[in-house]
Amino acid sequence: GIALYVGGVVKDAAGLFYSSPEELDKLGATIKIRHNVKLIDTEAKKVVAENLTTGEVVEAAYDKLVNTTGSWPIIPPIPGIDSKNILLCKNYEQANVIIDKVKDAKKVVIVGGGYIGIELVEAFHESGKEVTLIDGLDRILNKYLDKEFTDILEQDLTNRGIALALNQAVERFVANEQGEVKAVVTAKGEYQADLVILCVGFRPNNELLKGKVDMLPNGAILVDEYMRSSNPDIYAAGDSCAVHYNPNGGLAYIPLATNAVRMGMLIGKNINGPKVKYRGTQSTSGLHLFGYNIGSTGVTAGSAEVFGLKVRSVLVKDNYRPEFMPTNEEIIMQLVYEVETNRIVGGQVMSKYDVTQSANTLSLAIQNKMSIEDLAYVDFFFQPHFDRPWNYLNLLAQAALEQERTLSL
Repeated sequence: GIALYVGGVVKDAAGLFYSSPEELDKLGATIKIRHNVKLIDTEAKKVVAENLTTGEVVEAAYDKLVNTTGSWPIIPPIPGIDSKNILLCKNYEQANVIIDKVKDAKKVVIVGGGYIGIELVEAFHESGKEVTLIDGLDRILNKYLDKEFTDILEQDLTNRGIALALNQAVERFVANEQGEVKAVVTAKGEYQADLVILCVGFRPNNELLKGKVDMLPNGAILVDEYMRSSNPDIYAAGDSCAVHYNPNGGLAYIPLATNAVRMGMLIGKNINGPKVKYRGTQSTSGLHLFGYNIGSTGVTAGSAEVFGLKVRSVLVKDNYRPEFMPTNEEIIMQLVYEVETNRIVGGQVMSKYDVTQSANTLSLAIQNKMSIEDLAYVDFFFQPHFDRPWNYLNLLAQAALEQERTLSL
């Protein structure tokens, strides 16, 4: 919701918060805001914190500790990165700084072409700014979509006058005499900027527990299916953790709000003993960009090898409902499935019509280890307002079956 707030779509900032200290207090929790935790003593089972208002140091003992320290934006060590007006976009406070700074900016450079970066590109373009997007990869949304989808989106961005500087790593930032950023330099060019937003990813915020619980090399805490760390009295959830990635059955770092919500709920269920197991994630996500509705789940055809999967994919373009209806929209769909087993491991959908719930359907198919045969003939409803006698996901899986039949000849 932060990008929507920056873009003015969300007018009331209070709506960005799903709870408040007052609401949590009513539930019986003791809330200490503006306290910075300085130390977690896992031997003595206590937390040491500083009151940021008074400077007082306080301690709290625990039987069970829940770590939900989240993540923090990656700040690459690039010369000039400390220049004024180079900002991050992670939380409410940073969003307010961006809103204030962008008022006087004409040229905005976004570094990073993931979801947050792309949403900010749209927000700043819609508010009349000259926008440049720089990314070290050769495609936007590289982690979520295959080339067939990003080609369309990139062309749309270019047609709108948005400058794409892809496959370009930032080498340095140039500042004026006042220390304010004025340009971003890559190996291929120099891009003028009044304001720069860094959106190059996140890393777990787990310094307090480093060396005290097992972690991935990037610092993400390893938890079991009941959200317990290697220390049985320490639970963890959200962006601070690694997750079980169902497409390949391995561990991955996927900082998504949906993962955090599920994992937090499971800690509540399991804090007094193991009751409800975590079912893993498919990294299902959605995006609305300049009228396109986009859903993605699981691996892409391009990323499958990184996850140790040998896959094939099939791409289908079709109208979402019968031609006799007065209006229609094309859907672009891709299904990614494992060679040999035909197990579905990924999918993408995109249309001007909202078909993003189909990504949830494909997510369930991945979680339940469904095959392309299962999806090809599964029961979906038919109503001409919404789909065809064969739902578009049926048709997508049937196209995969036909591809396999042809390859076997």
